[in-house]
Amino acid sequence: MYTNKVKKIAAVHDLSGMGRVSLTVVIPILSSMGFQVCPLPTAVLSNHTQYPNFSFLDLTDEMPKIIAEWKKLQVSFDAIYTGYLGSSLQMRIVSDFINEFRRPDSLVVADPVLGDNGRLYANFNQNMVKEMRKLITQADVITPNLTELFYLLNKPYKENNTDEELKEYLRLLSDRGPQIVIITSVPVFGDSHKTSVYAYNRQGNRYWKVTCPYLPAHYPGTGDTFTSVITGALMQGDSLPIALDRAVQFILQGIRATFGYEYDNREGILLEKVLHNLDMPIQSASYELI
Repeated sequence: MYTNKVKKIAAVHDLSGMGRVSLTVVIPILSSMGFQVCPLPTAVLSNHTQYPNFSFLDLTDEMPKIIAEWKKLQVSFDAIYTGYLGSSLQMRIVSDFINEFRRPDSLVVADPVLGDNGRLYANFNQNMVKEMRKLITQADVITPNLTELFYLLNKPYKENNTDEELKEYLRLLSDRGPQIVIITSVPVFGDSHKTSVYAYNRQGNRYWKVTCPYLPAHYPGTGDTFTSVITGALMQGDSLPIALDRAVQFILQGIRATFGYEYDNREGILLEKVLHNLDMPIQSASYELI
């Protein structure tokens, strides 16, 4: 019997027409890594919310209808990957979706989008934080930034943390369910030109750190890009440190490709110029065991 051997990933994200974020990043990255992306859109926006104005169509009511049709089709997914969820209700719908569709061998990746720079994003509230704390218990891999880490742990935000403190936070989050916890956007104390990513894998009880140059420009969608590459790398059998290296190097290449242009940063990194790099072997290992 013929079977389609391409692995399927259900991607629960919003869709923005302008600005490379969420599904317009997730689909090309994971497709170019050899996976079929099946979007479960949470909302459709004219452009992402870092522009001053945008149109917004909430798809909360449509999500259960899409899921119901997928059940009729008896679709099965090799991975479920969730990003920005705009309400507590969406988080509950996604939680039910994971329960219904996950298989023993499927990978569940949650990017717990809540805030940045020590604060929640606009339109987020404590109820949504509580719902997200529940959702991450169902994930195998989570990728909070430093702000989201503290909200998930219900601790006050602290910008400067030692390696030992960060290792403790990683382990505390992993204790709640996820086998792999990755913290992004960790400032390097005393060096504003660098930023770090910390990771913990409960299997093997190992902690990893990758430090990279901090380039002086802000591009929306880099978090979505990072988690998409991590998801694809783990799905194709990379070890966690190799997946980290692949994701960090890809973002650096993307930012460098973009940096030389006179360009509106809000459009995100020039993904199209670097997508082919995902097929290349890792250039140089930058991870360290901590």
